[in-house]
Amino acid sequence: MLTAAFPPREEIARLTARALLEIHAVHFNAATPFTLASGLPSPTYIDCRRLISFPRIRSMLMDFLAATVIREAGFESFDNVAGGETAGIPFAALVAERLALPMTYVRKKPKGYGRNARIEGAMAEGDRVLLVEDLTTDGGSKLSFVDAIRETGATCGHTAVIFSYGIFPGTEERLAAHGVRLHHLCTWWDVLAEARAQGVFDAATLAEVEAFLQDPRAWQAARAGG
Repeated sequence: MLTAAFPPREEIARLTARALLEIHAVHFNAATPFTLASGLPSPTYIDCRRLISFPRIRSMLMDFLAATVIREAGFESFDNVAGGETAGIPFAALVAERLALPMTYVRKKPKGYGRNARIEGAMAEGDRVLLVEDLTTDGGSKLSFVDAIRETGATCGHTAVIFSYGIFPGTEERLAAHGVRLHHLCTWWDVLAEARAQGVFDAATLAEVEAFLQDPRAWQAARAGG
């Protein structure tokens, strides 16, 4: 259960970044960049799914996520918590437990048999649904989940994630244009600051990561062109 007092937003961001570094969910590699789903290179990669295997950290961050939603959206703003397939499902279940709300999940696409449903669990017309996911890059992937929720007659005006990239302009505006507000715990800037404070990774790698964060599209274009 949640306690009555929560750390300030800045401390939540710092502690979340520290936790992600501690469980090795954060990967920096400037020499051999990672390939993102878009096919573009990146010196950063984050694996929030690792959190499910670390119960103490998992519990702390789910408290933080529930507290952030309460602080930014209100105490009685939701009737249902939905997880996005697949990474959002465990986190939605944990947040729903803390908020004492029903939990559902949203498939990426209809399963192709039976009810051919995208929503699993009990979601009623008029329900105010909080969409929970592990992370967001530019917010685009959330829109399909939101639309699937709305097709049931429920509403979805909020999405909560552990990690937001925080480097692509227009992310919150894109979601807002779709009637959705984003809530998150930390960004790449918080992780970079904590990595420096903790002495994690070498200075050259951190400098290259910062160059990427300052202008990811230019960094990717230079690498792709090379």
